Amino acid sequence: MMGVRNQSGRNMSEFDKSSGRAKRKPPKKGAYHHGNLRRALLDSALAMVEKEGPRGVSLRAVARLAGVSPAAPYRHFTGKEGLLAALAEEGFCALEQQMQSASQATRGLALAEFRAIGFAYVRFAARNPSHFCVMFGPEVSDKSEHPSLKEAADRASQIFADAIANFQRPELEGGDTDPQRLFISAWSTFHGLATLIVGGQLKSSVGSDAELEALGNSVTDVICRGLSFSGL
Repeated sequence: MMGVRNQSGRNMSEFDKSSGRAKRKPPKKGAYHHGNLRRALLDSALAMVEKEGPRGVSLRAVARLAGVSPAAPYRHFTGKEGLLAALAEEGFCALEQQMQSASQATRGLALAEFRAIGFAYVRFAARNPSHFCVMFGPEVSDKSEHPSLKEAADRASQIFADAIANFQRPELEGGDTDPQRLFISAWSTFHGLATLIVGGQLKSSVGSDAELEALGNSVTDVICRGLSFSGL
């Protein structure tokens, strides 16, 4: 299976279609000899994020884990921020792909599409917490500094925004009709749930996909009732 590609055609980390998880082998110290240095560095960085969080990543440590010289990462990245931006970009590319699949599977059914995309968002976070932390962490909060990352994030956001717009027309009666405010309201609710899951705050409530989907549907219902309540 080909890896996810960004708009520049670079191979991104592979994400399993059935599970939605990043497919990679944990890097072994000193294992890199030749081939895709960029991929080896990204895998090593992701392994560090899993153990220490984004703040614990350094180019020197990533190089050591990948088994290359301290100067090697600078062939592909200007610094730590550039490395984390690349990880965030591949995360957004994968999120876009998974939400797009959810959208296509429910196209024409506004509420079902909204549910499916919201669930895809939350499931991605639950199954790829390290990518998720980097994607929305302070280390790369200014995405305008990284054009390809911003483009990937915007594409993923647009899928969510389109689902809100499609849902609004046939389902929403009364209430706020500003597309941007509706998008922010819905996204922040799903994002809040995803953040709680990634932070380990809902371990007792989310132990399986079925429980995750049920919670996602409950959140969707709350959003739907809130958006359609004209008294707010």
